[in-house]
Amino acid sequence: MRIELRQAAAADFQAIADLALAAFGAAEGPQIVRLIGDLSADPTARPVLSLVAAASGKIVGHVLFSKVGIGPPGPDVAAAILAPLAVHSDFQSRQIGGRLVAAGLRQLADAGIALVFVLGHPSYYPRAGFSAAGRKGFQAPYPIPPGNADAWMVKELRPGTIGNTRGQVICADALADPGYWRE
Repeated sequence: MRIELRQAAAADFQAIADLALAAFGAAEGPQIVRLIGDLSADPTARPVLSLVAAASGKIVGHVLFSKVGIGPPGPDVAAAILAPLAVHSDFQSRQIGGRLVAAGLRQLADAGIALVFVLGHPSYYPRAGFSAAGRKGFQAPYPIPPGNADAWMVKELRPGTIGNTRGQVICADALADPGYWRE
């Protein structure tokens, strides 16, 4: 089956919402759908990069990246956060999530983004080059429990940025809910 990766369109929102509900389940799905909608409409999240994976015209994967800052004010470093990533359960283990993340990272690098952060599974995201952000001097917007510290990760897209930049990541207003920061 051929998988097409493309930029998400406004008309895709319902299919993306249905995918998020299916991928995250009844407990987390509605919160993720709300986050996607809120980030898409939040001017403090822009620029937003939203990519989908489609199989036979049906959206089976989605990734969203939004703008973040690093404080306290210091060098102006272009940065983004990956949140969320979803792949329909029928299409998992086919590298769709990895392809979406890789395509997004390429587009962000081409756009001049230097760092990308994620709060996610520490055995999944290192495959895409992410590593523990806290150890590199980047604090999450909200405290991460010590047992989950390795879930807060960063990927350097512009060599030399890590080591010359550190601080607390400041997310878009839509992500300013401590509930999103439990991993």
